[in-house]
Amino acid sequence: MISSRLAPATIEATARPLSRFGVACGPRFFQGFLVGLGWIVPALADARFIYALLLWDALLIVAWFADVRRVPAASHLLVRRSWPAPPALSVRSSVRLELTSDARLPVRVQLVDTVPHQMRSSPPTIQATVAPRDELHFDYEIEPRERGDTPIGDVYLRYRSAWGIAERWARAELAQTVLTYPNLEEARRESAFLVRSRQVDIERRTRRSRGAGRFFESLREHQPGDELRDICWTATARRGKLVTRLYQVEQSQPIWIAIDSGRLMRARVDAVTKLDIAVNGALSVARVASASGDRVGLLTYGRQITHRLAPGRGASHQREIVESLARVRGEEWEANHGHAAARLALDQRRRSLVIWITDVPDVALTPDVIAAASQLTARHLVLFVVIAHHELHRVAGRRPTTVDEMYETAAANEMMERRDLLLNRLEARGALTLEVTRNLSLSLVNAYLEVKQQNRL
Repeated sequence: MISSRLAPATIEATARPLSRFGVACGPRFFQGFLVGLGWIVPALADARFIYALLLWDALLIVAWFADVRRVPAASHLLVRRSWPAPPALSVRSSVRLELTSDARLPVRVQLVDTVPHQMRSSPPTIQATVAPRDELHFDYEIEPRERGDTPIGDVYLRYRSAWGIAERWARAELAQTVLTYPNLEEARRESAFLVRSRQVDIERRTRRSRGAGRFFESLREHQPGDELRDICWTATARRGKLVTRLYQVEQSQPIWIAIDSGRLMRARVDAVTKLDIAVNGALSVARVASASGDRVGLLTYGRQITHRLAPGRGASHQREIVESLARVRGEEWEANHGHAAARLALDQRRRSLVIWITDVPDVALTPDVIAAASQLTARHLVLFVVIAHHELHRVAGRRPTTVDEMYETAAANEMMERRDLLLNRLEARGALTLEVTRNLSLSLVNAYLEVKQQNRL
Protein backbone atom coordinates (compact mmCIF):
# COMPACT_ATOMS: atom_id res chain seq x y z
CA MET A 1 0.00 0.00 0.00
CA ILE A 2 1.20 3.49 -0.82
CA SER A 3 2.47 4.90 2.43
CA SER A 4 1.49 8.19 3.95
CA ARG A 5 5.22 8.95 3.89
CA LEU A 6 4.60 10.16 0.34
CA ALA A 7 2.88 13.19 1.85
CA PRO A 8 4.82 16.48 1.55
CA ALA A 9 6.92 17.57 4.48
CA THR A 10 5.44 19.73 7.21
CA ILE A 11 6.69 23.30 7.00
CA GLU A 12 6.46 26.14 9.53
CA ALA A 13 7.54 29.77 9.77
CA THR A 14 7.21 32.76 12.06
CA ALA A 15 5.11 35.54 10.56
CA ARG A 16 6.78 38.71 9.30
CA PRO A 17 5.28 42.13 8.58
CA LEU A 18 4.01 42.29 5.02
CA SER A 19 5.64 45.66 4.44
CA ARG A 20 7.99 47.92 6.37
CA PHE A 21 5.37 48.77 8.97
CA GLY A 22 2.67 46.22 8.17
CA VAL A 23 -0.18 48.14 9.83
CA ALA A 24 -3.56 49.26 8.50
CA CYS A 25 -6.95 50.51 9.62
CA GLY A 26 -9.43 48.02 11.01
CA PRO A 27 -13.15 47.87 10.24
CA ARG A 28 -14.15 49.86 13.35
CA PHE A 29 -11.86 52.71 12.32
CA PHE A 30 -13.87 53.16 9.15
CA GLN A 31 -17.13 52.81 11.10
CA GLY A 32 -16.00 55.56 13.45
CA PHE A 33 -14.99 57.72 10.50
CA LEU A 34 -18.45 57.35 8.99
CA VAL A 35 -20.00 58.29 12.34
CA GLY A 36 -17.83 61.40 12.43
CA LEU A 37 -19.17 62.48 9.06
CA GLY A 38 -22.51 62.99 10.83
CA TRP A 39 -21.09 66.25 12.22
CA ILE A 40 -21.10 67.69 8.71
CA VAL A 41 -24.88 68.12 8.71
CA PRO A 42 -25.02 70.48 11.73
CA ALA A 43 -21.80 72.13 10.52
CA LEU A 44 -23.76 73.45 7.53
CA ALA A 45 -25.79 75.56 9.96
CA ASP A 46 -23.03 76.35 12.46
CA ALA A 47 -19.33 76.28 11.55
CA ARG A 48 -18.36 75.55 15.15
CA PHE A 49 -19.41 71.94 14.62
CA ILE A 50 -16.37 71.61 12.35
CA TYR A 51 -14.22 71.68 15.50
CA ALA A 52 -16.28 68.84 16.92
CA LEU A 53 -15.65 66.88 13.73
CA LEU A 54 -11.90 67.52 13.94
CA LEU A 55 -11.88 66.57 17.62
CA TRP A 56 -13.70 63.31 16.81
CA ASP A 57 -11.20 62.48 14.09
CA ALA A 58 -8.28 63.27 16.39
CA LEU A 59 -9.68 60.97 19.07
CA LEU A 60 -10.16 58.28 16.43
CA ILE A 61 -6.53 58.58 15.32
CA VAL A 62 -5.32 58.42 18.92
CA ALA A 63 -7.42 55.31 19.47
CA TRP A 64 -5.90 53.85 16.31
CA PHE A 65 -2.35 54.41 17.58
CA ALA A 66 -3.29 52.93 20.92
CA ASP A 67 -4.76 49.87 19.25
CA VAL A 68 -1.66 49.45 17.09
CA ARG A 69 0.35 49.12 20.29
CA ARG A 70 -2.13 46.55 21.60
CA VAL A 71 -1.99 44.34 18.51
CA PRO A 72 0.96 41.94 18.96
CA ALA A 73 3.85 42.00 16.54
CA ALA A 74 3.95 39.49 13.74
CA SER A 75 6.81 37.63 15.43
CA HIS A 76 4.34 36.38 18.06
CA LEU A 77 2.53 34.23 15.46
CA LEU A 78 3.80 30.90 14.17
CA VAL A 79 2.12 29.24 11.18
CA ARG A 80 2.54 25.59 10.23
CA ARG A 81 1.27 23.75 7.13
CA SER A 82 0.97 19.96 7.19
CA TRP A 83 -0.34 17.33 4.77
CA PRO A 84 -2.22 14.42 6.38
CA ALA A 85 -2.20 12.57 3.03
CA PRO A 86 -0.29 12.93 -0.25
CA PRO A 87 -2.14 15.00 -2.88
CA ALA A 88 -3.41 12.74 -5.68
CA LEU A 89 -5.09 13.43 -8.99
CA SER A 90 -8.89 13.87 -8.74
CA VAL A 91 -8.88 12.77 -5.09
CA ARG A 92 -10.19 15.06 -2.38
CA SER A 93 -7.84 15.46 0.54
CA SER A 94 -7.22 18.01 3.26
CA VAL A 95 -4.45 20.41 4.16
CA ARG A 96 -4.00 21.58 7.73
CA LEU A 97 -2.90 25.03 8.84
CA GLU A 98 -1.87 25.47 12.47
CA LEU A 99 -1.54 28.87 14.11
CA THR A 100 0.31 29.32 17.41
CA SER A 101 0.17 32.62 19.29
CA ASP A 102 2.36 33.54 22.27
CA ALA A 103 0.81 37.01 22.60
CA ARG A 104 -0.74 38.21 25.87
CA LEU A 105 -4.00 39.28 24.25
CA PRO A 106 -6.48 37.44 22.00
CA VAL A 107 -6.30 38.28 18.32
CA ARG A 108 -8.77 37.91 15.50
CA VAL A 109 -6.97 36.44 12.51
CA GLN A 110 -7.79 35.99 8.86
CA LEU A 111 -5.48 33.58 7.00
CA VAL A 112 -5.25 33.16 3.24
CA ASP A 113 -3.18 30.28 1.87
CA THR A 114 -1.74 30.69 -1.62
CA VAL A 115 -2.98 27.54 -3.33
CA PRO A 116 -2.85 27.42 -7.16
CA HIS A 117 -5.90 26.71 -9.30
CA GLN A 118 -4.57 23.24 -10.15
CA MET A 119 -5.49 22.20 -6.62
CA ARG A 120 -8.41 24.43 -5.73
CA SER A 121 -10.69 26.82 -7.58
CA SER A 122 -10.10 29.65 -5.08
CA PRO A 123 -7.58 30.27 -2.31
CA PRO A 124 -8.85 29.13 1.11
CA THR A 125 -9.71 31.94 3.54
CA ILE A 126 -9.98 31.15 7.25
CA GLN A 127 -11.13 33.45 10.07
CA ALA A 128 -10.80 32.69 13.77
CA THR A 129 -9.98 34.16 17.17
CA VAL A 130 -6.85 32.88 18.87
CA ALA A 131 -6.70 33.03 22.64
CA PRO A 132 -3.53 34.20 24.42
CA ARG A 133 -0.74 31.63 24.21
CA ASP A 134 -2.99 29.18 22.41
CA GLU A 135 -2.91 27.09 19.26
CA LEU A 136 -5.60 26.51 16.64
CA HIS A 137 -5.72 24.33 13.56
CA PHE A 138 -7.80 24.71 10.41
CA ASP A 139 -8.43 22.22 7.59
CA TYR A 140 -9.37 22.98 4.01
CA GLU A 141 -9.97 20.67 1.06
CA ILE A 142 -8.09 20.34 -2.20
CA GLU A 143 -8.83 18.30 -5.32
CA PRO A 144 -5.85 18.38 -7.72
CA ARG A 145 -6.57 18.48 -11.44
CA GLU A 146 -3.00 18.00 -12.66
CA ARG A 147 -0.16 15.66 -11.73
CA GLY A 148 3.42 16.69 -11.13
CA ASP A 149 5.23 19.35 -9.12
CA THR A 150 2.96 22.15 -7.92
CA PRO A 151 4.25 25.29 -6.20
CA ILE A 152 2.41 26.38 -3.04
CA GLY A 153 2.92 29.97 -1.91
CA ASP A 154 3.08 31.80 1.41
CA VAL A 155 0.31 32.23 3.98
CA TYR A 156 -0.95 35.79 4.41
CA LEU A 157 -2.41 37.04 7.69
CA ARG A 158 -4.57 39.99 8.72
CA TYR A 159 -5.12 40.20 12.44
CA ARG A 160 -6.39 42.73 15.00
CA SER A 161 -7.27 43.05 18.68
CA ALA A 162 -10.72 43.01 20.19
CA TRP A 163 -11.03 46.76 19.57
CA GLY A 164 -10.86 46.24 15.81
CA ILE A 165 -9.63 49.78 15.16
CA ALA A 166 -6.18 48.84 13.85
CA GLU A 167 -4.86 45.70 12.24
CA ARG A 168 -1.57 44.29 11.11
CA TRP A 169 -0.75 42.54 7.86
CA ALA A 170 1.82 39.77 7.89
CA ARG A 171 3.15 36.88 5.84
CA ALA A 172 4.43 33.45 6.83
CA GLU A 173 6.98 32.22 4.30
CA LEU A 174 5.66 28.70 3.71
CA ALA A 175 6.42 28.42 0.00
CA GLN A 176 7.06 24.83 -1.02
CA THR A 177 6.77 22.57 -4.04
CA VAL A 178 4.57 19.51 -3.56
CA LEU A 179 4.28 16.51 -5.84
CA THR A 180 0.76 15.57 -6.95
CA TYR A 181 0.64 11.81 -7.46
CA PRO A 182 -1.57 9.71 -9.73
CA ASN A 183 -4.89 8.52 -8.38
CA LEU A 184 -3.61 6.45 -5.48
CA GLU A 185 -7.15 5.57 -4.41
CA GLU A 186 -7.75 3.82 -7.73
CA ALA A 187 -4.64 1.71 -7.19
CA ARG A 188 -5.83 0.82 -3.69
CA ARG A 189 -9.17 -0.32 -5.05
CA GLU A 190 -7.30 -3.01 -6.96
CA SER A 191 -6.14 -4.57 -3.68
CA ALA A 192 -8.43 -7.53 -4.39
CA PHE A 193 -6.20 -8.37 -7.32
CA LEU A 194 -3.18 -8.32 -5.04
CA VAL A 195 -4.88 -11.08 -3.05
CA ARG A 196 -5.74 -12.93 -6.25
CA SER A 197 -2.18 -12.70 -7.54
CA ARG A 198 -0.88 -14.19 -4.32
CA GLN A 199 -3.44 -16.96 -4.58
CA VAL A 200 -2.18 -17.66 -8.09
CA ASP A 201 1.33 -17.95 -6.71
CA ILE A 202 0.15 -20.36 -4.00
CA GLU A 203 -1.64 -22.48 -6.57
CA ARG A 204 1.54 -22.64 -8.61
CA ARG A 205 3.40 -23.95 -5.62
CA THR A 206 0.82 -26.61 -4.93
CA ARG A 207 -0.30 -27.67 -8.41
CA ARG A 208 2.85 -26.66 -10.37
CA SER A 209 1.61 -25.53 -13.74
CA ARG A 210 3.19 -27.16 -16.74
CA GLY A 211 4.57 -25.54 -19.86
CA ALA A 212 7.63 -24.01 -21.40
CA GLY A 213 10.14 -22.12 -19.31
CA ARG A 214 9.69 -24.18 -16.13
CA PHE A 215 12.12 -24.92 -13.33
CA PHE A 216 12.39 -28.38 -11.72
CA GLU A 217 11.50 -28.39 -8.03
CA SER A 218 10.77 -31.92 -6.71
CA LEU A 219 9.40 -35.39 -7.38
CA ARG A 220 6.17 -37.05 -6.31
CA GLU A 221 4.20 -40.19 -7.07
CA HIS A 222 2.41 -40.15 -10.39
CA GLN A 223 -1.28 -39.20 -10.22
CA PRO A 224 -4.08 -39.51 -12.78
CA GLY A 225 -4.03 -36.51 -15.11
CA ASP A 226 -0.25 -36.02 -15.03
CA GLU A 227 1.37 -35.80 -18.45
CA LEU A 228 3.58 -38.65 -19.58
CA ARG A 229 6.38 -36.26 -20.54
CA ASP A 230 6.69 -35.25 -16.86
CA ILE A 231 7.48 -38.82 -15.73
CA CYS A 232 11.00 -39.21 -14.36
CA TRP A 233 11.99 -42.66 -15.70
CA THR A 234 15.20 -42.97 -13.68
CA ALA A 235 13.36 -42.38 -10.41
CA THR A 236 10.57 -44.68 -11.61
CA ALA A 237 13.11 -47.46 -12.21
CA ARG A 238 14.61 -47.04 -8.73
CA ARG A 239 11.29 -46.96 -6.87
CA GLY A 240 9.42 -49.47 -9.01
CA LYS A 241 6.46 -47.11 -9.52
CA LEU A 242 5.72 -44.08 -11.67
CA VAL A 243 7.24 -40.85 -10.38
CA THR A 244 6.40 -37.41 -11.77
CA ARG A 245 8.57 -34.31 -11.85
CA LEU A 246 7.11 -31.15 -10.33
CA TYR A 247 7.95 -27.78 -11.83
CA GLN A 248 7.46 -24.20 -10.77
CA VAL A 249 6.98 -21.18 -12.96
CA GLU A 250 9.97 -18.91 -13.32
CA GLN A 251 9.99 -16.14 -10.73
CA SER A 252 11.22 -12.55 -10.90
CA GLN A 253 10.34 -12.07 -14.56
CA PRO A 254 10.94 -8.61 -16.07
CA ILE A 255 7.85 -6.53 -16.82
CA TRP A 256 8.21 -3.28 -18.74
CA ILE A 257 5.52 -0.59 -18.78
CA ALA A 258 5.87 1.84 -21.69
CA ILE A 259 3.68 4.95 -21.71
CA ASP A 260 3.20 7.27 -24.66
CA SER A 261 2.97 10.92 -23.57
CA GLY A 262 2.58 12.38 -27.06
CA ARG A 263 -0.12 14.61 -28.50
CA LEU A 264 -2.86 12.00 -28.77
CA MET A 265 -2.62 11.18 -25.08
CA ARG A 266 -3.62 14.74 -24.16
CA ALA A 267 -7.19 14.11 -25.33
CA ARG A 268 -9.68 14.26 -22.49
CA VAL A 269 -11.99 11.47 -21.43
CA ASP A 270 -14.52 12.98 -19.07
CA ALA A 271 -12.55 15.09 -16.57
CA VAL A 272 -9.06 13.59 -17.10
CA THR A 273 -6.71 13.04 -20.02
CA LYS A 274 -5.87 9.72 -21.61
CA LEU A 275 -2.39 10.13 -20.17
CA ASP A 276 -3.85 10.36 -16.66
CA ILE A 277 -5.81 7.16 -17.30
CA ALA A 278 -2.64 5.47 -18.57
CA VAL A 279 -0.66 6.55 -15.50
CA ASN A 280 -3.32 5.25 -13.10
CA GLY A 281 -3.46 1.92 -14.95
CA ALA A 282 0.32 1.62 -14.96
CA LEU A 283 0.45 2.24 -11.22
CA SER A 284 -2.12 -0.49 -10.55
CA VAL A 285 -0.44 -3.15 -12.66
CA ALA A 286 2.99 -2.23 -11.27
CA ARG A 287 1.74 -2.83 -7.72
CA VAL A 288 0.24 -6.20 -8.64
CA ALA A 289 3.31 -7.31 -10.59
CA SER A 290 5.65 -6.39 -7.73
CA ALA A 291 3.46 -8.26 -5.25
CA SER A 292 3.59 -11.29 -7.56
CA GLY A 293 7.39 -11.35 -7.39
CA ASP A 294 8.12 -9.86 -10.81
CA ARG A 295 10.53 -7.03 -11.51
CA VAL A 296 8.86 -3.93 -12.97
CA GLY A 297 10.51 -1.39 -15.26
CA LEU A 298 9.12 1.88 -16.56
CA LEU A 299 9.65 3.83 -19.76
CA THR A 300 7.79 7.04 -20.60
CA TYR A 301 8.48 8.91 -23.79
CA GLY A 302 7.48 11.75 -26.07
CA ARG A 303 9.91 13.05 -28.62
CA GLN A 304 12.59 11.82 -26.22
CA ILE A 305 12.73 9.34 -23.35
CA THR A 306 11.46 11.29 -20.34
CA HIS A 307 11.63 8.65 -17.59
CA ARG A 308 13.35 5.29 -17.47
CA LEU A 309 13.61 2.86 -14.56
CA ALA A 310 15.28 -0.51 -14.98
CA PRO A 311 13.24 -3.52 -13.78
CA GLY A 312 13.34 -3.88 -10.02
CA ARG A 313 11.20 -4.55 -7.00
CA GLY A 314 10.89 -3.56 -3.38
CA ALA A 315 9.38 -0.62 -1.56
CA SER A 316 12.00 1.89 -2.68
CA HIS A 317 11.61 0.87 -6.32
CA GLN A 318 7.84 1.18 -6.04
CA ARG A 319 8.25 4.68 -4.72
CA GLU A 320 10.50 5.59 -7.64
CA ILE A 321 7.82 4.32 -10.02
CA VAL A 322 5.12 6.36 -8.31
CA GLU A 323 7.21 9.55 -8.37
CA SER A 324 8.17 9.04 -12.01
CA LEU A 325 4.56 8.47 -13.02
CA ALA A 326 3.53 11.59 -11.12
CA ARG A 327 5.88 13.72 -13.20
CA VAL A 328 4.86 12.44 -16.64
CA ARG A 329 3.63 15.38 -18.71
CA GLY A 330 1.77 15.35 -22.00
CA GLU A 331 3.56 16.88 -24.98
CA GLU A 332 2.17 18.97 -27.83
CA TRP A 333 3.75 16.96 -30.61
CA GLU A 334 3.80 13.38 -31.84
CA ALA A 335 5.81 10.89 -29.83
CA ASN A 336 8.83 9.11 -31.31
CA HIS A 337 7.62 5.51 -31.02
CA GLY A 338 10.53 4.07 -32.97
CA HIS A 339 13.04 5.58 -30.57
CA ALA A 340 11.16 4.10 -27.61
CA ALA A 341 11.07 0.63 -29.20
CA ALA A 342 14.78 0.78 -29.99
CA ARG A 343 15.59 1.76 -26.41
CA LEU A 344 13.49 -1.08 -25.03
CA ALA A 345 15.15 -3.58 -27.37
CA LEU A 346 18.58 -2.33 -26.30
CA ASP A 347 17.88 -2.32 -22.56
CA GLN A 348 15.99 -5.61 -22.38
CA ARG A 349 17.55 -8.45 -24.35
CA ARG A 350 15.96 -11.22 -22.34
CA ARG A 351 12.34 -12.06 -23.15
CA SER A 352 9.93 -9.97 -21.09
CA LEU A 353 6.37 -8.71 -20.99
CA VAL A 354 6.09 -5.21 -22.48
CA ILE A 355 2.87 -3.39 -21.59
CA TRP A 356 2.65 -0.57 -24.11
CA ILE A 357 -0.05 2.02 -23.34
CA THR A 358 -0.77 4.41 -26.19
CA ASP A 359 -3.34 5.55 -28.73
CA VAL A 360 -3.58 4.89 -32.46
CA PRO A 361 -4.02 7.84 -34.84
CA ASP A 362 -6.64 7.71 -37.56
CA VAL A 363 -4.40 7.69 -40.65
CA ALA A 364 -4.55 5.84 -43.94
CA LEU A 365 -1.08 4.29 -43.64
CA THR A 366 0.19 2.05 -40.86
CA PRO A 367 0.90 4.27 -37.83
CA ASP A 368 4.44 4.47 -36.50
CA VAL A 369 3.38 3.07 -33.14
CA ILE A 370 2.10 -0.13 -34.75
CA ALA A 371 5.34 -0.56 -36.70
CA ALA A 372 7.40 0.12 -33.55
CA ALA A 373 5.48 -2.38 -31.45
CA SER A 374 5.82 -4.99 -34.19
CA GLN A 375 9.62 -4.76 -33.90
CA LEU A 376 9.46 -6.01 -30.31
CA THR A 377 7.22 -9.03 -30.92
CA ALA A 378 10.11 -11.15 -32.24
CA ARG A 379 11.72 -11.31 -28.79
CA HIS A 380 9.18 -10.01 -26.27
CA LEU A 381 5.55 -10.60 -25.43
CA VAL A 382 3.88 -7.26 -26.16
CA LEU A 383 0.59 -6.29 -24.55
CA PHE A 384 -0.50 -3.38 -26.73
CA VAL A 385 -3.06 -1.25 -24.89
CA VAL A 386 -5.11 1.38 -26.70
CA ILE A 387 -7.21 3.90 -24.80
CA ALA A 388 -10.28 4.48 -26.93
CA HIS A 389 -12.75 7.30 -26.50
CA HIS A 390 -16.09 6.06 -25.22
CA GLU A 391 -17.85 8.84 -27.14
CA LEU A 392 -16.65 7.26 -30.39
CA HIS A 393 -18.17 3.93 -29.37
CA ARG A 394 -21.39 5.66 -28.41
CA VAL A 395 -21.70 7.40 -31.77
CA ALA A 396 -20.84 4.21 -33.65
CA GLY A 397 -23.47 2.20 -31.79
CA ARG A 398 -26.40 4.61 -31.93
CA ARG A 399 -29.29 4.47 -34.39
CA PRO A 400 -29.18 7.64 -36.54
CA THR A 401 -32.35 9.66 -36.90
CA THR A 402 -31.06 12.48 -39.12
CA VAL A 403 -28.78 12.74 -42.12
CA ASP A 404 -26.02 14.36 -40.04
CA GLU A 405 -26.19 11.59 -37.45
CA MET A 406 -26.02 9.01 -40.24
CA TYR A 407 -22.75 10.49 -41.54
CA GLU A 408 -21.34 10.74 -38.00
CA THR A 409 -22.23 7.12 -37.26
CA ALA A 410 -20.71 5.94 -40.54
CA ALA A 411 -17.49 7.86 -39.87
CA ALA A 412 -17.24 6.49 -36.34
CA ASN A 413 -17.72 2.92 -37.56
CA GLU A 414 -15.08 3.41 -40.23
CA MET A 415 -12.59 4.65 -37.65
CA MET A 416 -13.29 1.69 -35.39
CA GLU A 417 -12.94 -0.80 -38.24
CA ARG A 418 -9.61 0.71 -39.22
CA ARG A 419 -8.40 0.49 -35.64
CA ASP A 420 -9.56 -3.14 -35.36
CA LEU A 421 -7.64 -3.96 -38.55
CA LEU A 422 -4.44 -2.49 -37.13
CA LEU A 423 -4.82 -4.38 -33.85
CA ASN A 424 -5.48 -7.61 -35.75
CA ARG A 425 -2.21 -7.12 -37.61
CA LEU A 426 -0.39 -6.88 -34.32
CA GLU A 427 -2.10 -10.01 -33.01
CA ALA A 428 -1.04 -11.86 -36.15
CA ARG A 429 2.57 -11.13 -35.18
CA GLY A 430 2.12 -12.61 -31.72
CA ALA A 431 1.19 -9.54 -29.70
CA LEU A 432 -1.68 -9.26 -27.26
CA THR A 433 -4.01 -6.31 -27.78
CA LEU A 434 -6.38 -4.57 -25.44
CA GLU A 435 -8.71 -1.69 -26.24
CA VAL A 436 -10.44 -0.06 -23.30
CA THR A 437 -12.67 2.95 -22.82
CA ARG A 438 -13.10 2.90 -19.04
CA ASN A 439 -11.42 1.32 -16.03
CA LEU A 440 -8.05 0.68 -17.59
CA SER A 441 -6.63 -0.44 -14.24
CA LEU A 442 -9.05 -3.35 -13.96
CA SER A 443 -8.45 -4.49 -17.54
CA LEU A 444 -4.66 -4.23 -17.26
CA VAL A 445 -4.47 -6.22 -14.03
CA ASN A 446 -6.70 -8.94 -15.47
CA ALA A 447 -4.60 -9.15 -18.64
CA TYR A 448 -1.37 -9.37 -16.63
CA LEU A 449 -2.71 -12.15 -14.39
CA GLU A 450 -3.91 -14.12 -17.40
CA VAL A 451 -0.43 -13.91 -18.92
CA LYS A 452 1.05 -15.24 -15.68
CA GLN A 453 -1.52 -18.00 -15.32
CA GLN A 454 -0.99 -19.19 -18.90
CA ASN A 455 2.81 -19.07 -18.66
CA ARG A 456 3.00 -16.88 -21.75
CA LEU A 457 6.50 -15.74 -20.78
